[in-house]
Amino acid sequence: MVPGAAGWCCLVFWLPVCVAAHGFRIHDYLYFQVLSPGDIRYIFTATPAKDFGGIFHTRYEQIHLVPAEPPEACGELSNGFFIQDQIALVERGGCSFLSKTRVVQEHGGRAVIISDNAVDNDSFYVEMIQDSTQRTADIPALFLLGRDGYMIRRSLEQHGLPWAIISIPVNVTSIPTFELLQPPWTFW
Repeated sequence: MVPGAAGWCCLVFWLPVCVAAHGFRIHDYLYFQVLSPGDIRYIFTATPAKDFGGIFHTRYEQIHLVPAEPPEACGELSNGFFIQDQIALVERGGCSFLSKTRVVQEHGGRAVIISDNAVDNDSFYVEMIQDSTQRTADIPALFLLGRDGYMIRRSLEQHGLPWAIISIPVNVTSIPTFELLQPPWTFW
């Protein structure tokens, strides 16, 4: 069976609008592109937190994606100075998603991308929900597949770089399909 135009739209772009048109909801997606280092210059897919955190009011053409130290970001960050006015990349585990988001916010981060700690996860998005503490966070919080987070960190380590340069959010509907460079290890 060959999918119709709406089916191809969902297959290629995974837009919430297409999903909603079919009467079910999987996830809302937000895209960002790594600009540097060049070996991971791909468009990555992330999902926003379900019931906490802010939204992107601005498109950042070039902003640093700084891996947090320690990676789980459950307390004081040894590289918090570098996260100020940038976006932090943290790993799942050790504390709640909301706690991680608040730690990055307290260090002046503009957003947090939380990658799964299962580095072989290349297809399952976790729904990030608020913990039971009644706390809030104002910055955007996104969930990234474990394989994607691992590959970004690995590239930075291989190049001896303290951060990646990204563009976020990216509107994939304005990119021709043949130019939509998604990570080769992630197949839809």
